[in-house]
Order: sequence, then C-alpha cells, then structure tokens
Amino acid sequence: MRSALIALILMICSAPAAVAQTLQPILQTHAVEIAKPSRRSVGEALNTITRSGVPQATAFLEQWSKKNIWQRDDGVFLIGVADGDILTLTDVDTQATFSAPKSNYKRLKPNGGVRRLIGTALVQFQLIDPDLSRREAAVASIARRPEAAQLNPLLTSIDAETDPALKVRKIQLANFLSALFAKDPADRIAAINILSTDTSIESRAVLNQILSVKSGVADTQPKGNIAAIHNPMDAPDTYYAALVNEGLAPAKQTAADIKRALEFNIVNGRIAGFSLALMNDPDTRETAYAVLAANGLVPALITDDLRNTALNEHVFYDLYDEPNVDITAVAKTALGSVTSRVATAQVADLTLDALSLASIFFLAAIGLAITFGVMGVINMAHGEFIMMGAYTGYVVQLFVPNYTMSLIIALPLAFAVTFGAGVVMERLVIRRLYHRPLETLLATFGISIALQQIAKNIFGTQARPLTSPDWLAGAWVFNDVIQISHIRIAIFVLALMFLGLIIYILKRTRLGLEVRAVTQNSGMASSMGIDPDRINMMTFGLGSGIAGIAGVAIGLYAKVTSEMGSDYIVQSFMTVVVGGVGNVWGTLAGATMIGFGQKGIEWLNPSNTLAAQTYMILFVILFIQFRPKGIVAQKGRAAGD
Repeated sequence: MRSALIALILMICSAPAAVAQTLQPILQTHAVEIAKPSRRSVGEALNTITRSGVPQATAFLEQWSKKNIWQRDDGVFLIGVADGDILTLTDVDTQATFSAPKSNYKRLKPNGGVRRLIGTALVQFQLIDPDLSRREAAVASIARRPEAAQLNPLLTSIDAETDPALKVRKIQLANFLSALFAKDPADRIAAINILSTDTSIESRAVLNQILSVKSGVADTQPKGNIAAIHNPMDAPDTYYAALVNEGLAPAKQTAADIKRALEFNIVNGRIAGFSLALMNDPDTRETAYAVLAANGLVPALITDDLRNTALNEHVFYDLYDEPNVDITAVAKTALGSVTSRVATAQVADLTLDALSLASIFFLAAIGLAITFGVMGVINMAHGEFIMMGAYTGYVVQLFVPNYTMSLIIALPLAFAVTFGAGVVMERLVIRRLYHRPLETLLATFGISIALQQIAKNIFGTQARPLTSPDWLAGAWVFNDVIQISHIRIAIFVLALMFLGLIIYILKRTRLGLEVRAVTQNSGMASSMGIDPDRINMMTFGLGSGIAGIAGVAIGLYAKVTSEMGSDYIVQSFMTVVVGGVGNVWGTLAGATMIGFGQKGIEWLNPSNTLAAQTYMILFVILFIQFRPKGIVAQKGRAAGD
C-alpha cells in the first residue's frame, strides 16, 4: 500500500515531464531569479525545477552550485569551464559541447546561502539516483546539515532503496529529521521514542538539540515551556551578576571600589568626618562609605541583605527552545534512557579494553612465569626476548610480502630464535648463577643493555613497522561506544591458546613432569634419573621462546624498537609476583588484576597513562604487603621457601 502511494506521488510530481522534457524553457521562465539569485527570490525557481521531473535538472543544479553555469548575451544558460579567454560550453538539454570566447558570456556566482538552498533541492534527485555513490553522498550531505525540507524526500526514497546498509542509514536519518522537524507532534514523539534505544552520538545530539534551553531572569515567571526554576540562594553572587548583566540591578561594589571612592572623597584629611587613621578598620570604611552614599556622593552600598532582596524579587529560569511540553518530556525520558545505555556500554567497552590489556600482560609474562616463577631466575633480559621476537617478525616481512604468510612463518621462527637465544644465555651465564639472585639480576640486566645496543646497531633507533594482515585490520564494532580492534581480539585468543598449551605441557607431558620434579626437589629428581641441568636449559629456553612469540603479537599493534622490551618488563614481573610465583593460573590472575586495575585508573584519569602505571605499581607494592605469596599462593611442598 505504501509503495503504491509513493509511486502515485512520484507520478504526480513528474507529470510535467510528459509535456516538457527540456530544461531551458523552464530556466528562461525564471531567468531573472537564476541570473541574480537571493535566498528570498530563488525559492520559486528551485521549486519549479525540482517539480519539472526533467532528467537534466540534476546536472544543472550540481553545476549551478559549483558556479559552472554561464549565461549568454541572449539569456541562454549553459554549463561552462573556462580556459583562459575561451569557454568550453555544454548545452543543458542536448549535452552538445562547443567553444566560444568568454566575452559573450556572464558567469553566475550564487552566494553561500543560495548554494545551500540549491544543495537542499539537489538532494531530492540524488536520493533516488541510480548511482549508489550519489545516493551515499546525498545521505552524507543530509547528515552533515539536516533541514526540514529534506525530510519528505528522504522518507520517499526509503522504500526504493536497494542497498541494505544505505537503507538502514536512511531510516536512521529519517528518525533524526522526524524528531526535529515533523509537522505532526505525534510523529515527532514516535521518532523520539525510537531514538531512546539509539546510543549513537548523532542520536544524543538530536535529543540535546530538542532539549536545548535559554537561561533568563524576569520579575515574574515567564510563559512557555519551562525547563527549570533556579534558587538564587544556591549561588547568590553568580545570580546577582546575572541581574547586573541584564541591567536589572546595580553592580555590587568590591573592596577596591570602596577604597577608590573613599580616596576620591578625602577632605582636609578626613573622609565623611572620619580620620584617615581610622580607615584601616573595614567596618569604619563601610560606615564612612554609607555616610557618603547618604549625601549622594557615591552610589548606595550593595550589602548582602540588599543583594538577597534583589534576588528574591526576580525569577531565574531555563526555558526550552521547543515550545511543546509533551515533546520535551518524551525527549527528556529518551535522553535518560540513552544515557543509561551509554553508561552500560562504556562499562562493557572498559571491560573489553581491560581484558585486552590483561591478555597482553599475560602473553608478555607467561614466559617469565616459567623462568622466574618456576626456576626462580630473575631475568631482567626477558623484555629483550620480546623485542627479539618482534624484530624477527619485521625481518620475515622484509622477505615475505604476504602479511598473512609472513605471520604464519614469523610465529614459529620467533620461538626458535628466542628459544635458541635463551638456551645460549642459560648455558653461558644463568647456569653458573643459580641460587645467587643478586648476581643473576645484575648479569641479566647487563645482557639486556647489550641486546638493546645490538638491536640499535642493526635496525637503528627508529620504530620499524610490523604490519598486520588485512583480516586483522579494523575493529569489531558493536555500536558507537563498544568496539575492539581485531588485533586485540587475536592477542586475546593467542593468550588463551598459550594458557592451554602451558598447562598441557606442565601437567600432561614428560617435560612438564620433569620440570615440576626438578622445581620441587632437584636432588630427588636427579636420583630418579632426571638431568636437572638439561631440564633447566629446556625450561629457560621454553620461557624465552614464548616471550619471542609474544613479541610478534605485541609488535602488531605496538611500536617495534630496541627499547620496546623495557615497556613490558616491569608489568611482567608485577604480573608474576602478584599472581603467585610458580603458578600459571596465578599469572593469569595477576594479568587480569593489573589489566583491570590499570584501565580503571586510566578511566579516572584518562589524560595520563604513565600516571596510571605509576599508581598501579604503588598498589602492587601495598598488595604484596598484605598477600606476599600472591593471589594464587602455592600449597604443600611447592610452597616451601
């Protein structure tokens, strides 16, 4: 039924097309308005052109808006492009082109207001244009500058829209325009109720526009749609200043004003009969000023009592710009609903951000959980293994331009490179320093500095790109508030995979059994035929290899530099210590706690991420004072010092 009605309307609107398929006669009918247009006079010409149904009208309006219409001496309008003194002209009806001297033509230059009216008229054609890009441009134009005249053409174009995404956008914009401009209040209220579930910024802007107010002051309560009546005693000085600005009360004198007035009225060393020596007393100054005011020498002193009396004699109000009480009431309810939904969405978005950050910390710390948590080795070079993994991914992309394939190659290669580096480091340095934590810390700190310098010598100091594949580009968008990048989702999935892999290795494999045996009692494990040196080497290599894979993942969204490991070493140690040394589940709990804690602090102070990290460190220090063994403390023999 609605489609048939729209078709009938279109037939009626395009009826003149059967009589005249040429545009030039219509233009000549309104030649004066077109040649010298103004916002008041051009409306009739535009209405005639848009109602004509002539196909050439779209191109003419577009070129007129772009100031590409020229009028010949005989009054004919043509589309023209100037090249020096020569014009390349196009007939508005036949599209025939020819060249002519510029001297015989006058260029039409509509001002900004006229071009805006032309654009509004043009939208009616563009909304039903067969070219999708033109329809999208028309919709974007409406979104940028919504006007009442655009509502009916937009509604008419919805049923005929073939592109699903654009149709949804048209419906959304139609709701916005209906809420603002529909003639029937019932239609506006219906549109506003629909907006109560729309959390987009545009929807909130529409509702706020409907609820816009003007503040004022009057002797009596004004008529109209009153938004609020204010109590001036809540901020008397502020409201009195409003009275002064409106010219409804004299300005209240400041201490400086009183001092200047007194100085101006010094007579024979006295002011109003008072000695100058007494002027140091504030009460005496006010008394002297009151005497001067009584004699008409200075304005009357505005005391707090006089100020309050003046305030109570006036009404301070906010008046809605929208006169309809029902519409503002519905809009206020809708805005409250939207605000509540936005708050819920912000909590969900913050939760996703915190989970994403926790997964990054977990990936960065899981290798350290093995080397430090299981082996008890303080490895200050752990961040440099993350850096080595990121640079491995960068080098792979130099030789494999396909980003998906390079990522598939880089992950196992980064593990192999950092596993080998970890084994070399364990064999050459760490094995000689077991049970000597201070020496281990100093040695690994020196190695971290050396690795950073080597990276600078090879790759330079500038950040290197580690580009993600196209399928990791963009973000998963739920609405205007909730969204998370695909890279962070991938890192979250990777973190879960590593959690399962590490637990499987430690609980279900022979290597895991031997690692746990060596960790709990190295001597007993040795007597059972287990080589502690080999297990320590393999464990350290495994932790280093996992750090390399974490480096590839982190490098996909963070900067890849020689110092990137320094950004994660502190968080990694905090994660392991807070979660519980020697416990993979504890590492997960620690990463979750630190990720959520840091995001929570950032939410309270969003302008300073460094401050959030600092506060988080302080919190961790306090936390381990009360729970030194971490969130998930070891039990039984594994908990022994």
